[in-house]
Amino acid sequence: MPYYIYKIQSGPSAIVKQLEKIEEHEDYKAAKNQVRSMRAEQDANDTAMLKVIFAKNELEAEEQLSEKREAPILREWEK
Repeated sequence: MPYYIYKIQSGPSAIVKQLEKIEEHEDYKAAKNQVRSMRAEQDANDTAMLKVIFAKNELEAEEQLSEKREAPILREWEK
């Protein structure tokens, strides 16, 4: 299964996200290094997030990136 690199921008509402597939890699290390270099080159005013996602296909990757996730629970010692 491939690793996809996506550029995620906030849409008109908090629920809607604009997803743009940038690249696809078979190797995690190559995808990770590519995203790191892209983040380093990213403009400071650019609010888009760059993410690596592991999925069977593009549709599954976009579904995973679009789903609403709850914020993690912080324990007292993690604050």
